Amino acid sequence: MKSFENKVAAITGAGSGIGRALALGLARQGCHVALSDVNSAGLKETAELVRKLGVKASEALVNVADRDAVQAWADQVMAEYGQVNAIFNNAGVAQGGTVEGNDYADYEWVMSINFWGVVNGTKAFLPYLKSTGEGHIVNTSSIFGLFAQPGMSAYNASKFAVRGFTESLRQELDMAACGVSASCVHPGGIKTNIAITARMNDSLASVTGQDANQARQQFNDQLLRTTPEQAAKVIINGVLANKRRILIGGDAIASDLMQRLLPALYQRLVVASMGLAARFAPKGKGKPLTE
Repeated sequence: MKSFENKVAAITGAGSGIGRALALGLARQGCHVALSDVNSAGLKETAELVRKLGVKASEALVNVADRDAVQAWADQVMAEYGQVNAIFNNAGVAQGGTVEGNDYADYEWVMSINFWGVVNGTKAFLPYLKSTGEGHIVNTSSIFGLFAQPGMSAYNASKFAVRGFTESLRQELDMAACGVSASCVHPGGIKTNIAITARMNDSLASVTGQDANQARQQFNDQLLRTTPEQAAKVIINGVLANKRRILIGGDAIASDLMQRLLPALYQRLVVASMGLAARFAPKGKGKPLTE
């Protein structure tokens, strides 16, 4: 896809963060957008901002873990717009805790949104993208889809799964030569509400030396550096360039290089660095983050 002008893009997780920035960035390029989220207030605000830019925007409350709801939304978008040229499977959640400290429900929650949400969105929209004749599927993985670290097993599992799914999909689409392509996005630390909404439990203390609130605060203050607007610009340009892998931020680029150069040894480096950080981590109880 060489241009977004007069195209139609569907975006999940559009109520805030990267999803909102994508909606606005695409609108500035003359692209109409179909927006979905579970946050009705944020979704409405995004739609109002988009309409001020002179393009059409529709809103739908959709839980991406609900396969039937995602399919119904895709059908609705096609019926309303008559075409769909891109699906940005952007919705996601974060969770922190050790394998021993996590419940099965933690893994099910993360996978239902981060992985199955991507699968649901891809399968619901793919036939419509192919029928339109020109389209792109954009699936959001993470820096943690490139390398793993202690205390993030659920999140790592979901984002590695998105990466594998999307890379396989891209190869199938290349072979089919059907006019549709796919990209996998690997953001580093993006300044969104992910730290606020992340579910973390105190089993993290065994690997970070901090309770859940302290770990959340450090994650928010030290690791979230790139703005959603910067991220959206990189994603949109990556799609126009038909990139297979879209890395966002210096941390993502460095992590990708580290994993390529040290595919097994990097794990020892992560353990050593986190052990050192835990040793000097501030003790006591942290206060919950608020918006």
